[in-house]
Amino acid sequence: MAGQDGNLSAVLKRKDELVLENTPVPKPGRNEVQIRMQRVGICGSDVHYLRHGRCGPFIVEAPMILGHESSGIVSELGEGVTNLKVGDRVAIEPGVPCRVCSFCKDGRYHLCPDVIFCATPPVDGSLRRYYTHAADFCFKIPDHVSLDEAALLEPLSVGVHACKRANITLGHKVLVCGAGPIGLVSMLSAKAMGAAEVVITDLDKKRLVKAKEIGATYTVQVDSKDPKIMAKKVEDALGAMPDATIECSGAEPSIQLALRVTRSGGVVVLVGLGPNEMTTVPLVDAAVREVDIRGVFRYCNDYPTALSMVASGQVNVKSLITHNYDIKQTVEAFEAARIGNGIKVMIHCGQEK
Repeated sequence: MAGQDGNLSAVLKRKDELVLENTPVPKPGRNEVQIRMQRVGICGSDVHYLRHGRCGPFIVEAPMILGHESSGIVSELGEGVTNLKVGDRVAIEPGVPCRVCSFCKDGRYHLCPDVIFCATPPVDGSLRRYYTHAADFCFKIPDHVSLDEAALLEPLSVGVHACKRANITLGHKVLVCGAGPIGLVSMLSAKAMGAAEVVITDLDKKRLVKAKEIGATYTVQVDSKDPKIMAKKVEDALGAMPDATIECSGAEPSIQLALRVTRSGGVVVLVGLGPNEMTTVPLVDAAVREVDIRGVFRYCNDYPTALSMVASGQVNVKSLITHNYDIKQTVEAFEAARIGNGIKVMIHCGQEK
């Protein structure tokens, strides 16, 4: 049953207009569960929708509930649900594919053209008191894993997927460009997957201090747009060219650096989304050295791996949370995220009991 606040929800009305209002409490359909939401982290895409009314090709054309990095407690079962029960604490993988297209059948369901993804227009997100979701995309968490950690499985899964795409394995030297939340979880994933050394770059010295605290082998502050200068700094730190580079900033100079500094035969993975077209990218240099350039779009079959990494203690994501707000403080929480305070802003949506 909904509490006195009903289904308080964070609704983006239009660009720069985020309000809290009650929305209908949804009932679970077949193979769905109703979830009493507990934690929702603010993602960069949420902030982008608020500030710009769009994120890449996705445009907000009608009011939309934000939020997709989330966890909660199952409060009602829809018909046919057998993998969960009321009271289970779950991490929510926010994208539900069609399950029948060629991409889904090939095991790459994240590329499904009909995927329904939380807080991607026109689909509402999970930053509210109550929410329904496909039961098979809800992952029960062990008792010792917190709801904060469960919500952070979403960004961690991006890092896991990026590292898989980069073929990171034991002994690798890895460069991560950008020490924001996705860069940090990519660094943590690379270390957990066996990388011997990870160097991470950023403009912000405070973010680099945080990266070092949680496991980066080396940090390099970006103080030049010249990729040759920055490549030398990366090589000096690692003592060699990296086997793989995970580019998480989307900035053109950073992509230039990634392509130039990665060793011949290595892999560059593009995670950060910058301009759709770039003026100067050293493609020929990368091509003649057989540097593979691979894209990353969300994640696919990575939630179980991310959960296992957290549950086993291999990865500590709790240290990424720097700010906590109640759902009634959502507007203030988004302002903190917008101005770049800390690393990860977490919103508490309800009572755990």
